[in-house]
Parts: sequence; C-alpha cells; structure tokens
Amino acid sequence: MLRLAIRLSRTIAPTNCVKIGGTGAYLKSSSNESYSSYLSFLPGTNELYDRARPSYQANALAAIKEAVAAKSSLNVVEIGAGTGIFTRAFLKHPDWSDAIKELRATVDDKRVTVSDGSFTESGIPDGWADLITVAQVRIPLVPDYDAASAEFARILKPGGTVAFIWNLEDRDAARWVAQLRHAYEQHEGGSPQFRLGLWRQTFDTASYQKFFKPPVEKTWSYVLEGTVGLTADRVNSKSYIQVLPDNVRSKVLAEVKETVARGDDLKWIDEGKGIFEYPYQTFLVISDKK
Repeated sequence: MLRLAIRLSRTIAPTNCVKIGGTGAYLKSSSNESYSSYLSFLPGTNELYDRARPSYQANALAAIKEAVAAKSSLNVVEIGAGTGIFTRAFLKHPDWSDAIKELRATVDDKRVTVSDGSFTESGIPDGWADLITVAQVRIPLVPDYDAASAEFARILKPGGTVAFIWNLEDRDAARWVAQLRHAYEQHEGGSPQFRLGLWRQTFDTASYQKFFKPPVEKTWSYVLEGTVGLTADRVNSKSYIQVLPDNVRSKVLAEVKETVARGDDLKWIDEGKGIFEYPYQTFLVISDKK
C-alpha cells in the first residue's frame, strides 16, 4: 500500500505564511517573493485555476511509477499540492490508485489528510519516503536550493526518487500558441516561471550533487481540446495576470481572444462547436537519491 503526505501549498501569503488551499492550515515560509501568487488565490480564483488548468498525462504519471525503485508499500510526499489537480490525477491513475492507503492533500477523498511543512522543513521523518513529487510549483520560490536538496535527501529512503513535473503550452507547435504566450508572458514581471529554467540551479548545489544522481529529463508533446473561453480562462488563471489592473487584464484577455480568432496554424477538432487542438507539453525531471 502507498501512503502520501502533502507538504506546502503553491500560494505564498504576504505574511510569509503558506496556505494549503481550502484547508485553513498555514505553515511558515521564509519567502515572500510571490505576493502576486497569494493575491491570485483569493476567494473565487482557486475555482478558476482548478477549472481552467489541464491535468497530468497518464504516460507521465506512469513514467514516475516506473522510475521508483520500490514497487509496493510506497510512502510518497507531495510538495505543493495547490488545488489538488496533480493529487487527483495521481489518485485515479491505475498504476497508483490501488496502492494508495493514505494521501495528505487538499482533495475530498477518504485516503486524504493534510499536514504542514516546507521545502526545507518538511516535518517528515528521516528515511520515510520512497518518492517526493513536485508538480507545477515555482521551484525558484524555495529560499535555499541547497537546503531543500538536503531536506529531500534526509526524508528519502536510499534509492528514493524526486519527480518534478510541469505542464506548459507548446509554442513551437503552432504560431497562435507562440502569439498567445507572448501576450501573457510579457506581464510576468520578473516572477520565476518554469520556462526561464531557474529551477535548474537546484542541480548545481553541493547537497544535490552529494546526495543525488544527475537528473533525467523527459518531455511529452500532445494536444488537448481547447475553446476560446477555456483559453481565456487559462490565461486569466495565471497569478501575474490576476493582479494586473482591470483595464490591463481586459486588454490581455481581448488579445488572447483575437489571437485564437485569427488562428494562425490553428487546427479544428469540431469547428461547429468551437473546439480546436490546444498543443501542450509535459516536462518531467527525475532525480534519484544515491
């Protein structure tokens, strides 16, 4: 059977506390770099994020299971549960679902509870975890990459695994996607987005190199079903878009809709219903403890 503990939400409050979405539980954090991330998850925005963002592909979840050395009775820690999109996909996947005994997260499931912790102070016992998962979390928000790597090594069993996973629109698959990303990425305001690759600094730290093997990266390209409304909601769910002045945010969303309507390289699934191919990629990074 598998036990899974959830640590650290994806939203950071201006009081240097992190709220685990919907639970009312808080934990200390030494970072306040992402005030916009906190603001964007005020009442109503969790629902927008949950509705608009894509889930995680089955083949990527299967690849995580394949990467874990132990195959049964697994203990798993998820850091950054957020609204529970990854957690729910994890619970439902056939490679994982039958093995789950307990999962500490933010979703309604009898296997689920919630705990406090952080990247550098997880509260997990030494050598407890077979797997740590980090999904769609801004790794650069970690106050100390080296300390986080050391903490991961502490709570992992020998040969344990860390899996980092992100979803991102595939700008190389169609011109309209590149135009879409340009429309919203210009408003990032220096926030540490996955696309910037700042998370790779983790692998240069002394603790990572001492305790972990070189990371192994995998990428999957695929298409989802998209509509104009879903595309606008997906952009609007981004923290740095949510905190823009209303008039600026309205212009961004209008540009998004114009970009889709222009449809450079857009491929229809059902034009009558307004459904088109929405190109995406999933990035998975596997790090095994030595």
